[in-house]
Amino acid sequence: MSNASQSPQPSDTRPSALSALPAADRPDTTARLREALLAADFTADGLLDLLGAPAYAALARAETVPALRATRGDSALQILVRLFLLQQPVAGGRAGEVLPLEDCLDAGWLRPAGGDEVAATVDVRPYGGPDGEDWFIVSDLGCAVGGAGGIGSKEEGVVLGVGGASTTLAGLTVRAPVASALDLGTGSGIQALHATGHATRVTATDLNPRALHVTALTLALSGAPAAELHEGSLFEPLPEQDRYDLIVSNPPFVISPGARLTYRDGGMSGDDLCRTLVQQSGARLNEGGFAQFLANWEHVDGEDWQSRLASWVPWGCDAWIVQREVQDITQYAELWLRDAGDHRGDPAEYQARYDAWLDEFEARDVRSVGFGWITLRRSTAAEADPSVTVEEWPHPIEQPLGETVRAHFDRVDYLRSNDDAALLEAHFRLAGEVLQEQVGLPGAEDPEHVVLRQNRGMRRAAQVDTVGAGFAGVCDGSLSAGRILDAIAQLMGEDPVLLRDRTPAQIRLLIEQGFLEPAS
Repeated sequence: MSNASQSPQPSDTRPSALSALPAADRPDTTARLREALLAADFTADGLLDLLGAPAYAALARAETVPALRATRGDSALQILVRLFLLQQPVAGGRAGEVLPLEDCLDAGWLRPAGGDEVAATVDVRPYGGPDGEDWFIVSDLGCAVGGAGGIGSKEEGVVLGVGGASTTLAGLTVRAPVASALDLGTGSGIQALHATGHATRVTATDLNPRALHVTALTLALSGAPAAELHEGSLFEPLPEQDRYDLIVSNPPFVISPGARLTYRDGGMSGDDLCRTLVQQSGARLNEGGFAQFLANWEHVDGEDWQSRLASWVPWGCDAWIVQREVQDITQYAELWLRDAGDHRGDPAEYQARYDAWLDEFEARDVRSVGFGWITLRRSTAAEADPSVTVEEWPHPIEQPLGETVRAHFDRVDYLRSNDDAALLEAHFRLAGEVLQEQVGLPGAEDPEHVVLRQNRGMRRAAQVDTVGAGFAGVCDGSLSAGRILDAIAQLMGEDPVLLRDRTPAQIRLLIEQGFLEPAS
């Protein structure tokens, strides 16, 4: 999927049809190409050093002019950036000094481009792994930077590179070691690539056979283990009995009339693809397994959007659903029409397509569309007492959030298995990097209110009363919650029994939101 903040970029030098892909069964050539790329420092760090921060950041906005200006020289790294990232032909003689030229031509990584020049058949973007790995994401020409469908081709089967949505999902994913991981709708293979770092067996599916080919190239060029690749929609190509410890998907979640672009348009009515993906995932998870998705969902007149999404959650699963953004239907239609480059075409055709989007939404009484994350966790306890949290959080966060996601469900388990009496007997400590803010008029004896604020993860803020602030301030694991409340009651001249009765709800909320954690 492309990132909503990215826009298409035109080019006059790229072929209009999709190029033939390099051979995926030439491991020796791919290994030699990888060695050459690394030898020239064609890596994420090397790219930043060469281009500088402004030009590097411009690439994420699909703007290549600053990078083209920074690669006017003849160094090996400049040659590779122009060739594989900026889609510029280079002199064959110079390319042969940097790359195994004949092997790359024979395997299809390069093609003759007229005269003595050669050009790349695919984009290759350096990508830094979470533990410093030097990885490479392969994509169709014109799709390495920006990640929007109109950049290189309007062909239905175009395969995008790394966009903001891809990296968002990668940062959200729980990275615990697992036996089996599944990437549904793999695209260029970035989620499968991440999974190879902590999963013994990685499976990837896609409706687009071209995407599966590109995924194989991405994994091989990154020096990662191969994945099991299956062609088909959602879970259809997988054996019915297969179960997974982790399922990730950046699906074609765009709600559109028709399925013009495979990489983004789900082809089902409304948000049915995302709903189907969520509902079918529960039965495919092992106990304790996670399923994590990006999704779009409709806000329908007369329906509470949170209740609507909660109804998607399958039996036997806990869920945490976070809405990050909402757009009205006109903004949403314009975003994705621009993503496909339709605004640069025939005005009458653009207007007709815009009308078709609005007609579809109005027919279903949709007023706006939400975007966010959905995480499921399979749990035996959820069969009788599921925890389903659906919230709106448009505020800044700190990625990666995988550990924050895992901790959320750990807290769900803790709160589900401990009643109020158990909470009062338990010992807690304040979570790391939580600050206390006091707000009030200058010179006032007491603050108007006290706020606890997280500096990491979701960066939540919680307003607490005097008791809550005092309680959190002394939670260092040494005293039970009940003992702390008894001391606060004595200081405030309150009845300790009444304080013990009314405070567990506040303690429970502070635990749920991650401000307090069990000392054990």
